[in-house]
Amino acid sequence: MLRGIRGAITVDEDREDAVWSSTRELLQSMQAQNGFAPGDIASVFFSVTPDIKSAFPAVAARAMGWDKVPLLCFQEIDVPGALVLCIRVLIHVNSSKSQDEIKHVYLKGARSLRTDLADNQPPGSAGS
Repeated sequence: MLRGIRGAITVDEDREDAVWSSTRELLQSMQAQNGFAPGDIASVFFSVTPDIKSAFPAVAARAMGWDKVPLLCFQEIDVPGALVLCIRVLIHVNSSKSQDEIKHVYLKGARSLRTDLADNQPPGSAGS
């Protein structure tokens, strides 16, 4: 079964190292909470808000060893009043888990995007 796992995280400022370290933090949390290996991943879509221009989040995934995974980065729609400095991700994984068993991960300021999901995350996943 192919499942989608959503996640998002914010960065304090638009710098390469901040984009890569925050992306790595998010991907590691998503992987730990959902128990998948890189070989289980069908594809990953990353999006960034228009104020992030310094780096591609996919570089962090490649550095984690996701070198055979199809990755795509694109820019979010620039909606007035939307959350800024945000990296979003959608990971498609082959999994036997049901939709209800999938853990979506929202860290740092991105917790505000889905408080219904972020509030159910285990302690220590706040990504402060």
